[in-house]
Amino acid sequence: MLAVMSSEPEQQIGVGTPDAFQRLWTPHRMAYIQGEGKPSGPGADDGCPFCSIPAKSDEDGLVITRGETVYAVLNLYPYNGGHLLVVPYRHVADYTDLTAAETAELATLTKQAMTAIRTASGAHGFNIGMNQGVAAGAGIAPHLHQHVVPRWGGDANFMPVVGHTKVLPQLLADTRRMLAEAWPA
Repeated sequence: MLAVMSSEPEQQIGVGTPDAFQRLWTPHRMAYIQGEGKPSGPGADDGCPFCSIPAKSDEDGLVITRGETVYAVLNLYPYNGGHLLVVPYRHVADYTDLTAAETAELATLTKQAMTAIRTASGAHGFNIGMNQGVAAGAGIAPHLHQHVVPRWGGDANFMPVVGHTKVLPQLLADTRRMLAEAWPA
């Protein structure tokens, strides 16, 4: 129980100093913050994770499904449980550079992703989109990828706003398995 609350900032000295905050540590986010796994340059041979994922098993790469020209994979740093990416196999940065076949299959897998996520977790809505270029917020700008983020009424609680932390209730491997099983035939 708190004895006194003050609006004045107070420096915390040492681990465990009582300050009325409970901590939810998310050390896995440090890899994203520090840029781990990001390409060293714009080419496919510059360490692009989207170029290396298809060579892995579905389980190791967190791949949900594979098409002819694109595949669906879980986001390693999801905004919500079930947040996935639809990615062309070909290393291409700009949406306008996709072939007609890639564009069509990207759209088809996006629709299938929505169906699978609704089936598996009852999502109420979706944020769907892509960030084109570093200036637009693309984390891996050299390789185009479309985000499919499931949303539920009330899913944005105080944690992201106040604590800059997202609480995810399921391991990525379990989410991958659940969505792969729910993927439309």
